[in-house]
Parts: sequence; C-alpha cells; structure tokens
Amino acid sequence: MSKQQRVTAALKGQAVDRVPVSAWWHDYANEWSAEDLAATTLNQYETYGWDYIKVNPRFSYYAEDWGTSYRRYDDRMPEPDQKAVQSPGDLRKLRGLDGTSGVWAQQLQALRLIRDALNGEAPFVQTVFSPLAVMSRITGSTKYVQKLMAEAPDDLEYGLHLIEGTLMSYAEACLQAGAAGIFYAAVEWGSSDNISWVDYERFGKPYDLRILEAVAGAPMNILHVCRERNHLEHVLDYPIAAFNWDVHGAGNPTFTAVLSNTNKAVLGGVGVPTLLEREPSDITAEAHRARAEADERRFLLSPGCSINPATPPANLHALAEAARS
Repeated sequence: MSKQQRVTAALKGQAVDRVPVSAWWHDYANEWSAEDLAATTLNQYETYGWDYIKVNPRFSYYAEDWGTSYRRYDDRMPEPDQKAVQSPGDLRKLRGLDGTSGVWAQQLQALRLIRDALNGEAPFVQTVFSPLAVMSRITGSTKYVQKLMAEAPDDLEYGLHLIEGTLMSYAEACLQAGAAGIFYAAVEWGSSDNISWVDYERFGKPYDLRILEAVAGAPMNILHVCRERNHLEHVLDYPIAAFNWDVHGAGNPTFTAVLSNTNKAVLGGVGVPTLLEREPSDITAEAHRARAEADERRFLLSPGCSINPATPPANLHALAEAARS
C-alpha cells in the first residue's frame, strides 16, 4: 500500500499491509520561519520514513499576534515575556484576527512548502490548540486562566469567542494549504488535574465543537487529549477521525476501552518516557503490545504526545521498525 492508502485504511478500520507510524517533536532552533519549520519537518519525515506527519510548530505562535511576546531559546520551550492579558479588562481589549496574516501566514506558508515537497506521498496535519490552550499562552499562565474562570467568567468567555473565530478561519486555511486535517490539542486542559468536566463543558467543549465542525469535511482530524487523568471518556462524540492520548498515563483509558465505545481510530501506544529513557528493545516491545491490544484495526502507531527532542535516534528507528516487523 502507499502511505496515503495505508493511513486512510487505518482511519476507516479497513485492512492494512502494516500499521502506519509517526512521531513528532519540537526543533526549538528551527521553528521560527516557514522555511526552517518545513525543512526540519521534512527532514524528520525522511529520516525515519514516517507514514504521516503531524506538524509541530513553535509553541508560542498562537499568542504572538495578540501581543504576547516570548523569549526564544534554541534548546528549550519559549517563555512568555510581555503578556497581552494581565487583568480581566485586558480581555475586552482583544480583537479577532483573520487567521491568515502575520504569524498565521508564516505557518500556512510552511504547510504549503510541506505539501509541495510531499507531492501527495503522505498526509500531514497541522497542530491547532484549543481556545483555552491559546488563552493560557496569551496570558502566560494556566493558573491565571483558572482564576479567570472563577472570578471573571464572562470576560473569559468574551476572549474565548474571539480566539474561536480566529482559529476557525485558520483551521480552514490549513486545509486549503494542503493539510489533511488538524491535530486539535487541548494541551493542559485535557486533564481533570487542571479543569473539572463541569467547567470544561462551559469553557471548553462548545468552542471545540464549533472549530471541529468548521473543518468536518477533512479526512484526518485528530483530537489530542493530553496529560494524565484525562477527559477522553467525555469527548468520544467529537466529530473527528482519531483520538491521540497517553495510553500509559495514570487514570487514562486503555485502547480497548476507547475502541469498544467509538468507531473512531486511535493513535498512540508508546510512552514518551519509554522513547526517551529506555532501550530500542523496550520500544519494540511496547509498540507490539499496543498493536496487539488494538488488533491492528483503527490503529496508528505513535507516541502519546510530543516527544522530547533529546530522544535517541536509535529509539525512533526502533519505533518505525516496530510498525513494519
């Protein structure tokens, strides 16, 4: 099968010649221009022979055009410097963006470069954070957003609506630039450690659904439900093609539990710590256990989250080979 055929079949639960495989991580030194981001993404793809690409753009891009600046590092995550929102009143000063200019245009150009280089060989998806996750980047603090939920919920919702509109336009533009879908990530808000489901039903789910509905025609929309003790069981009705989560995380559901309660596909199977700290043989064993649990239908092999950039290349080659052996 071609990579496109393999991925399409896996997402639909059809027979595959082997399971599709991929992994993704930040390249902090080479994420700051469209050209560099496209080049490092394609280099990772070619080095390991991935079947699909999850584009891993720079962490700060969601917040920059709203006025939050970040200190740049070549070896670690950017850190907020000047914060656009430091009080509830600042939320009312936010304005909607068109999702296709400024920093958004840089990301769209990276997608077009990736599209042209792949020439249809493999599908790729662009990472889009949820409005709550973007709000954390604009304010520079998850804890501050939690404070807004409790003390200024109407102001917070005003800001979330503006972000939602921008992300809807941007997600649609990603598809026009060649992406097969979006990798929609709740990031820290996927965990009950940071938000109750009652609060997520107000500040998260309605925004998620409207954004996902705007790109519902795409064949490879993926929902990433992050962290331990996640809310995955509550979002199985989301209109997406596949779920990605850390199946090894404390309190998280198994592949068996999710596959038995939805007709969607699953991505994952290998833990981020395993890839970083263990031997290639451990990666092989963990990947094969995941393949067996999922019965190799509606299953794409991957990490449960973005991996550490220091992950040994030998372990990534082992991951790739585990899908083929």
